[in-house]
Amino acid sequence: MVAAMGAMTLGLGGCRKALFTSDEDRSQFSRYDLVRGQAPPPYLRDEFGRRRPNLRGRLLRND
Repeated sequence: MVAAMGAMTLGLGGCRKALFTSDEDRSQFSRYDLVRGQAPPPYLRDEFGRRRPNLRGRLLRND
């Protein structure tokens, strides 16, 4: 019973809202990049057609 309650408590922690919404700026330069059309897309399609977050494109430095 105690293990089940612990699992439920951990499971409910995942039901919170997202840390960043899609319309929020992620850094002080994100609005600059967005206005100039240099912002990377938030999601990409992989080779199987699944939608994946574009982590690499959003974390790399813009030169």
